[in-house]
Amino acid sequence: MQIHVVAPGQSLYSIARTYSVTPEAIAQANQLADIPYLVVGQALVIPITGQYYWVQPGDSLWSIGQRFGVAPAELARINGIPQTAPLTVGLRLYIPPGPRPRKEANAYVEPFGESVSANLLASAREAVPHLTYLAPFSYRVQRDGSLQAPPLDGLLQIAREGGAVPMLVVTNLEEGGFSASLGQAILNDQAVQDRLLQEIQRLIRQMGFRDVHFDFEFLRPQDREAYNRFLRRAADLVHAEGALISTALAPKVSAEQAGQWYEAHDYAFHGQTVDFVVLMTYEWGYSGGPPMAVSPIDQVRRVLDFALTQMPAEKIMMGQNLYGYDWTLPYRPGGEFARAISPQEAIRIAAQRGVAIQFDATAQAPFYRYVDPQGRTHEVWFEDARSIQAKFDLMRELGLRGISYWKLGLAFPQNWLLLEDNFTVVKRAAG
Repeated sequence: MQIHVVAPGQSLYSIARTYSVTPEAIAQANQLADIPYLVVGQALVIPITGQYYWVQPGDSLWSIGQRFGVAPAELARINGIPQTAPLTVGLRLYIPPGPRPRKEANAYVEPFGESVSANLLASAREAVPHLTYLAPFSYRVQRDGSLQAPPLDGLLQIAREGGAVPMLVVTNLEEGGFSASLGQAILNDQAVQDRLLQEIQRLIRQMGFRDVHFDFEFLRPQDREAYNRFLRRAADLVHAEGALISTALAPKVSAEQAGQWYEAHDYAFHGQTVDFVVLMTYEWGYSGGPPMAVSPIDQVRRVLDFALTQMPAEKIMMGQNLYGYDWTLPYRPGGEFARAISPQEAIRIAAQRGVAIQFDATAQAPFYRYVDPQGRTHEVWFEDARSIQAKFDLMRELGLRGISYWKLGLAFPQNWLLLEDNFTVVKRAAG
């Protein structure tokens, strides 16, 4: 795959000619049917094997080969040029695809109400061929240790048909939010824990869940050791059933990081005890906060760098959002919440409002501003091919286990194309 950023004056036809593909192939890959026209600054995925590179001043076959991991002699052979001849600035070189490391991929799917919507079912069907795990969110622990199931409506069948492992997500959600008091009750009452573990064992056996995933958040700092003890018990039971165990962790940058979201999450212990962790490396830009990138890569890297001091890379799944936000300005704390939007909708709004998409080099994320029909200014931050490729590059660099998406339901077709282009997604027996 090649990523192309639309420049002023370019059309789908001219871009297609540049890469020797058809306009229809680009339109299909990027699902452009409902986007009125190309937007300056819009990132397109070009569906080719390998990619093209245009020679820049100072380039040599050696420097280009170093950049893309291809021997200079191979570059010369593939492109039919002498290895010792000087390169002409602007010359188009073909770069062959490199090896695709094996990585795991998970995606949460969060039904609302009494059933799974047709949109979520369709989104799960689209995603599951590219996933190692599919994670219905969530089984909620009750005060007596029983579990309240989410609506499933065929999600487990979709997972199995697509070769993805059904993940049993267990949370301390209560009355619309993560509950410290519920966490306290679970982690400090032996009878509650006994019933919870019995319920988990039953679901593994009856429903075929092959990973048990604990997402306990907003725990009291003083429950850190109790959470660790519970995870040890849970790991023994889950492993005895032949299943995996995993946890979701708040995005910490130090072991001593203060705050109720962080203090009860012991990175080192989780790294020793569970099979893998999902780091929730998103929501720096969030619906109730000021406009900014949802998962700026500089902040994501800080979390990953710390995590790697606490656990091996092969146990780390990097969290990644599949959405962006549209803020109404001026931002006021406690004011109007930002609206979650898909990357596709973000591009469609930019096209409708006639504004160019910009790109923040530090955050590695696209953004823009527009004025709505009521005269209000909006700021939009979202994900595109460039931002997700930057995360894939980071996964490669750090040797991580894989990626975990929050959450299905908002269209981002470029992500799945680039995921498969970069990696061979591991498929485990679904059981």
